Amino acid sequence: MSYLLSCCLYVWLILLPVRTSALNEEVEVLVILPKNNSYIFSISRVKPAIEYARMKLSGELYPGLNFTVHYENSDCGNEALFNLVNRSCVKKPDLILGPVCEYAAAQVVRMASHWNIPVISAGALATGFSLKEKEYSHLTRTAPSYLKMAETFVTLFDHFNWKSVLLILDDDKEERNCYFTIEGVHSSLEDYNVDVIHFDSKTYRVDTDDIIKQIYNTEVVIMCAAADIVRDIMLAAHRRRLTNGSYVFFNIELFNSSAYGNGSWSRGDKNDAEAKLAYASLNVVTLLRTVKPEFETFSMEVKKSMQKSGIRAENADINVFVEGFHDALLLYALALHEAMKNGINKRDGLQITHRMWNRTFEGIAGQVSIDENGDRNGDFTVMSMTDTQKGTYEAVLNYFGINQSLQMMPRFNSDHFTLRERPRAQIPHQEDKSCGLGVSAVTGIIVGALLGTALLLAFYFFRKNYRITIERRTQREECGIGNHRQLREDSIRSNFSAA
Repeated sequence: MSYLLSCCLYVWLILLPVRTSALNEEVEVLVILPKNNSYIFSISRVKPAIEYARMKLSGELYPGLNFTVHYENSDCGNEALFNLVNRSCVKKPDLILGPVCEYAAAQVVRMASHWNIPVISAGALATGFSLKEKEYSHLTRTAPSYLKMAETFVTLFDHFNWKSVLLILDDDKEERNCYFTIEGVHSSLEDYNVDVIHFDSKTYRVDTDDIIKQIYNTEVVIMCAAADIVRDIMLAAHRRRLTNGSYVFFNIELFNSSAYGNGSWSRGDKNDAEAKLAYASLNVVTLLRTVKPEFETFSMEVKKSMQKSGIRAENADINVFVEGFHDALLLYALALHEAMKNGINKRDGLQITHRMWNRTFEGIAGQVSIDENGDRNGDFTVMSMTDTQKGTYEAVLNYFGINQSLQMMPRFNSDHFTLRERPRAQIPHQEDKSCGLGVSAVTGIIVGALLGTALLLAFYFFRKNYRITIERRTQREECGIGNHRQLREDSIRSNFSAA
């Protein structure tokens, strides 16, 4: 009898962790994203992915965790903070998902960090959000930041021994996507010779001639601008024979959005043939996407839900934001379940946040790796034109952020990324037109005549112009001081001071 009792006790002790793992907890989730479907991370696009994750968690993985999800409009601005405060007056959320836009996210994350509420976003990608010590202490990012993307360029510069770069960005002064994108690159390439050209194409006509002049002084050109502007720059560079291998051109196109240039050279106009030749020298940096069998089911269900909410089928794409917010809920559930098993309450937001950092888990499209700072390690790919007849692109290089390594693909051609020696400017031969006199003789006659004239007029000019000269010099000095005072710093900052 005692033997049977001992066996039962042994079995009970083994099953104890399983029994205690079935925790019951109500979790309030607040999602703050724009309602406007012109954003590729709008509520209508992301909500189906979050609901897909919620159903999976409640039904299969953690049936004791019951998520109640509320959706509020961020409007990519102050509305995000207002809705957070209004919702919190009734009941503070246990978790915030979003916002994506930098200026909206900055306010929300600061407030949430003060209230000890975890925030997970597939956005807020600006460099400044990497500073987690104080105001962004509760932020975890499930999409690779711009700084992670910039690591791709650092590795490429080291591998190909490039020394200088010109950064070209279209800064709309509103959401400033390209500003924050290039900010990450600028911050990462500080050890190289970096120049920056920035403009607002909505209010300023882009001067390709001025851009070309600055390209002459660099080796690598990295652009973030609208597709038509990238095309104009590449056409101008090709017409000045800068696409012959003496320079390397990149366009950053992370989210397949027209704001970043869609990578297409074709417009159906008279410049198409020339543009195709120019784009043979243009490389595109984008996210490396991986899929697994479950992703196909996820993709079909999410697309159907998007279309029911009014999004047209051709616009119902499963992008990095849709994936990222799905994985965000999975990551939180994983950390919360682990914390509660160790006696930590869901209200201890900082503890739960830190349990989401420095770990790898299985996301909807593959493995997701979060570094020790709470930022997702990113994988990126470099695409180049591999068929110059058809003008089509293929992946030629892959960059893996978890170990900062490069993978050369079958269509990789090292010559495409190796800078050719630039031809030296040739000084044209001057034909001798001195009528038989030597060059030195002609020079002597001219100099003597000028010297004599100068001596005859010197006294006259001295008396008449002395006072004017002094006045002009004084005006010039005052003008110089005025211009100096008007100088402003236009360089890209390596912190998120604007937010």
